[in-house]
Amino acid sequence: MLDIKLVRNNPEKIWEGMQKRGAEIPLDEFLKLEEARRQKLGLVEQLKNRRNIVSKEVGGRKARGEEATELIKEMQEEGRRIQELDQEIRLIEAKMQDILLVIPNIPHQSVPLGKDETENQVVKHRGEPPEFDFEPRSHEVIGEALGIMDFERAAKISGARFVIMKGWGAKLERALINLMLDLHTTKHGYTEVFPPFLSNRASMIGAGQLPKFEEDMFKCTNGDYYLIPTAEVPLTNMHREEILSNEALPLYYAAYTACFRGEAGSAGRDTRGIIRQHQFNKVELVKFTKPEDSYTEHEKLVTDAAAILEALELPYRISLLCSGDQGFAAAKCYDLEVWLPSFQTYREISSCSNFEDFQARRANIKYRPSVGAKPEFVHTINGSGLAVGRAVAAILENNQKEDGSVVVPRVLRPYLGVERLEG
Repeated sequence: MLDIKLVRNNPEKIWEGMQKRGAEIPLDEFLKLEEARRQKLGLVEQLKNRRNIVSKEVGGRKARGEEATELIKEMQEEGRRIQELDQEIRLIEAKMQDILLVIPNIPHQSVPLGKDETENQVVKHRGEPPEFDFEPRSHEVIGEALGIMDFERAAKISGARFVIMKGWGAKLERALINLMLDLHTTKHGYTEVFPPFLSNRASMIGAGQLPKFEEDMFKCTNGDYYLIPTAEVPLTNMHREEILSNEALPLYYAAYTACFRGEAGSAGRDTRGIIRQHQFNKVELVKFTKPEDSYTEHEKLVTDAAAILEALELPYRISLLCSGDQGFAAAKCYDLEVWLPSFQTYREISSCSNFEDFQARRANIKYRPSVGAKPEFVHTINGSGLAVGRAVAAILENNQKEDGSVVVPRVLRPYLGVERLEG
């Protein structure tokens, strides 16, 4: 959420930021509400001043033994009017808060201008796409042939866009989760967390998921719970409504969770296989930092996530997203994209975002720069480290052999105990 003072006092900056994003927001409505709020506040102040004057006059008359009935009635009427105006102001401020919750973050000055993903900037390439002397298969074809993926029975159990991973497929997912958590906790300094997979509405709002993305969420019917779309939600809200010490920052957290998304609007090739499902596994990285350190920490997080792809020896690239392709809450975002032969292109496997104080304002997460200092909002950063299903797809497709087997990346062999997956 943006600073309400910034929106009130510098709407031109908000308009400029939204034009860069290509976003339409109800800023005119917000400014009209703000003007009405100010007028009512001014009237309340006048009434309170008048009430104080009348109250003193009533006291004086009573002290002199004089009649004060009319003045008392006037004072009571002004009190009732003040209560009415206070209620009107609260309703206006609630409407303004609702508008603030749907205004996206302002892009950082280093973010390139652009309307969509075609104008993102590739900032790094690592590895070369493999060349095959046979027609490469897609990961779902490989998985079904190996007997490690079962889409038909998953559809029977749950519906479309689910998969059962079994045998070496289940072990491969588990091995990837362990590899990611081991590397991030032992090499990169993250603290492992195993959070709940259900979050309440306040947590979803705090992380920026609600109200913007409500149609993509799975909501429980018995209680104020949502299935989490990412571990970013519980990890960010671990410190909701807290004031952290200066010495505690930065905080690094890594978590494996299942993730649940409606994925409304997705179609075509993405609906086949395990690229875009309603339930998937992911390891998430979240940082809480001081504002002056957040962009350095953001770059480090990108490096941490990329280290998994390098360990798996998968070809990938890093793209800096343009202003029109950034996520709702991000001030700056990099996408890590892994090569998938069946798509003949790179596909996102991690988005690494710096939210600055956007989430912290929504979740009221602050830190105290020094003893006795006024608390300030922290900056939050997050990224996938990585999406497990997409890593499975990339391994199967990039490491496939003509006989249908798949070579296991060397870094995973100690976890799996085999060098090759065979039917």
